[in-house]
Amino acid sequence: MFGRKKADQESEVVETAPVGPGPHDVEAIDLEDGVERLDLGGLLIGPSEGRELRLQVDEASGQVQSVMVTSGEGALELKPFAAPRNGDLWSEIWPQIAEDMRRRGGQVEERDGEYGIELVGSVPVDVGNGEMREQPSRVVGVNGPRWMLRATFLGKPAMQPEGAGDWEDVLRAVVVNRGVQAMPVGDALPLRLPPNANRVSRAE
Repeated sequence: MFGRKKADQESEVVETAPVGPGPHDVEAIDLEDGVERLDLGGLLIGPSEGRELRLQVDEASGQVQSVMVTSGEGALELKPFAAPRNGDLWSEIWPQIAEDMRRRGGQVEERDGEYGIELVGSVPVDVGNGEMREQPSRVVGVNGPRWMLRATFLGKPAMQPEGAGDWEDVLRAVVVNRGVQAMPVGDALPLRLPPNANRVSRAE
């Protein structure tokens, strides 16, 4: 699937996961369809040619905070949340995300996208040695049955949404596993390191 990039090792060649109408609920697909998905708990991620999978891990707790699909041109951050059974959590939180981006000194505007309102803009980030750069981002929210998936495109896929079809395909192939446990609305679905974690880069 996704291979850890090393200076002395070539990346694995992988097949691209089939594309559906959008991120799937685990109960709505056949997991025996032959696609080799990486089981991260709340998310199941299929392979994507030419890209690497990284896990954002909290150093203190060791818990996986989000999933990053990356390449030289940009990245896609994925984070699932618990949501009301028949609600629209994204419509409730995107104004808060936009306000936070502006509060951090960034710029943001709304646009109509495949899943509804998207946020397109940039925020200043510290890249080290006190140097600040603008980080282009495009934030998308997908409402599912008792879950919401927040997807943030970074870099080129954010700056050129109309030309980011292959990145959109990565998002469409994601599978969300809400689970049956009771959770407060807005809580992040638990993510975990896979059994073969040595093959996945950890971005701590």
